[in-house]
Amino acid sequence: MTLESPTMQIIDTLRDVARLAPVSGIEAVMNYGRGRPGLIPLWAGEGDLPTPDFINAAAMRSLAAGETFYTWQGGIPELRDALARYHQRHFGRGFSPGSFLVTIGGMQAIVLAIEATIGPGDEAIYLTPAWPNFAAAAGINGGVPVPIPLKLGGNGWTCDMDRIGAAVTPRTRAIFVNSPANPTGWTADRETLASILEVARRHGLWIIADETYTQFHFGGGRAASFMDVMEAEDRILFVNTFSKNWAMTGWRVGWLQADPALGRMFENLVQYSTSGVAQFLQRGAIAALDEGDAFLAAQVERARMARDLVCRILGGTGRVRFSVPEGAFYLFFTVDGVTDSRAAAFDIVDQANVGLAPGTAFGEAGASHLRLCFHRRLDEVEEAAHRLAKWIRSS
Repeated sequence: MTLESPTMQIIDTLRDVARLAPVSGIEAVMNYGRGRPGLIPLWAGEGDLPTPDFINAAAMRSLAAGETFYTWQGGIPELRDALARYHQRHFGRGFSPGSFLVTIGGMQAIVLAIEATIGPGDEAIYLTPAWPNFAAAAGINGGVPVPIPLKLGGNGWTCDMDRIGAAVTPRTRAIFVNSPANPTGWTADRETLASILEVARRHGLWIIADETYTQFHFGGGRAASFMDVMEAEDRILFVNTFSKNWAMTGWRVGWLQADPALGRMFENLVQYSTSGVAQFLQRGAIAALDEGDAFLAAQVERARMARDLVCRILGGTGRVRFSVPEGAFYLFFTVDGVTDSRAAAFDIVDQANVGLAPGTAFGEAGASHLRLCFHRRLDEVEEAAHRLAKWIRSS
């Protein structure tokens, strides 16, 4: 008889939601391939450029000035003012600085939104294939994530409003919507957002709107937003991050946007979790908002060219199926004859020296797919696409 080790006995005393938190399928492949000479890493959701100098300089000036003390729970007033200016510039109307709360990355914004809306046994609807973190965070908080698959057809990925409506139960508290979406690139139009909002209104639900990739839209201008269709009284929490637009993934600075009346509550949640974001990081974030539009526009154009390049090369194999993404910076695709995307991702590391994320990491609806992040230098994207094409033809 095998006796349980003391370590296992200790682990068994912890809460199930902590012990059973899912392992990231993306991280497993990254850990397998990390550090291989010549590998082109297209597995993570970030670009290849370091943070621009004008952002770094603002943070360094703050450090040199000694801004290293405890700070405002909701964010320094200057950053909240800058967020209001940024939104007014891109959404064409006024915003109150009090509606913005600065967070430790977009992930903390999501966690705060979950803590405010979803408790033990409560259900949260979300669209799949999906970035796994929302469902995992909701589950850790005791909630029940309810996946609704997007449809993939001749018109690309589409949202089935009937399925969303049918999924609502007396336990439903929120609908999580990520558009433009990771990993599919699905981008909701105004009509779809208005329809989702109508379901939320009819059932008294909150919407948690992840609009991280709103600027990474390839149809001209930003993507449609719930801000375009909402009324002041609608129950919407917006979560966002500085990570993607301004090459700041490692900074871990984001924001949550809500009715200013909720500000005190969210500041309390920040107090009892992280106690705020470092002030010198916030100074860099101000520079990103006020001085970063040109940098952002250049990144979006580079991503558009990379998208077209990788679609042309992989599409030319005759064995790759995908919907050309309207937004974000991922290609989510299948390869004829490949059904185990996790095994394929490991094999691609070994045989093609390219890192991709397996579709299994994004839920059952994406299990047969692979995700490629094309937000990198065009020569690297082209080389990776040719390596993949060679692997596809030989597999």
